[in-house]
Amino acid sequence: MSIFYDDFLAVHDVNFGCGDNEITALIGPSGCGKSTVLRSFNRMNDLIEGARVEGTISYHGEDIYHSDVDAIEVRRRIGMVFQKPNPFPKSIYDNIAYGPRVNGFKVDSMDDLVEEALTKAALWDEVKDKLKQSAFGLSGGQQQRLCIARTIAVRPEVILMDEPCSALDPIATLRIEDLMHELRSDYTIVIVTHNMQQAARVADKTAFFTAEAHEVTGDRTGVLVEFGDTAQIFESPVDKRTEDYISGRFG
Repeated sequence: MSIFYDDFLAVHDVNFGCGDNEITALIGPSGCGKSTVLRSFNRMNDLIEGARVEGTISYHGEDIYHSDVDAIEVRRRIGMVFQKPNPFPKSIYDNIAYGPRVNGFKVDSMDDLVEEALTKAALWDEVKDKLKQSAFGLSGGQQQRLCIARTIAVRPEVILMDEPCSALDPIATLRIEDLMHELRSDYTIVIVTHNMQQAARVADKTAFFTAEAHEVTGDRTGVLVEFGDTAQIFESPVDKRTEDYISGRFG
């Protein structure tokens, strides 16, 4: 696929696959299109004026950009966790219950669903006695886990994470990384990260992107350089550009 903003080619000719119950990391220098690619996976780019995708993004054999596909349903099945924690100005409980309510979920017990989501996000034991308190009272790391729980509550199959630890301290970052390993048994995860060590720690597969400048205009277009098993990408990359980035020669 390729992604455009009006006439500007943001990402060119990207082709790779994400496996069930695997963590795939997208790495590369700033401005190489990692987040643009990630947002295309659940049609978040639809919300940006002038953005369009050429090519196919296939999910269980269906093109998610086909005219018959409901973008809202795509976003329910393929959830997103953003760079900065963004809890709603509501209680901890209502942050989790909001998605199931607006999606019209028929559940025997909303209390059980909230507990299940918070438990899967490794947050239940820390908040079970203060569910009616504002989510803004949580620490940054707790807020990010709350946002993960909020995503889980609408029962997605895939979780996209756009630099979920960039605003967190090292201890909170390790909690999120441990959580990703736990969630992998139930979900497919795709993560954008600037932290190569994080990609090496958590990912099964890694895609390395870089940006190439147009000879005339100087516009920078993101390209996929190499995709493979994380160990192979970091230990024996095929492309010299990957080796140069991993070794710190550029980026």
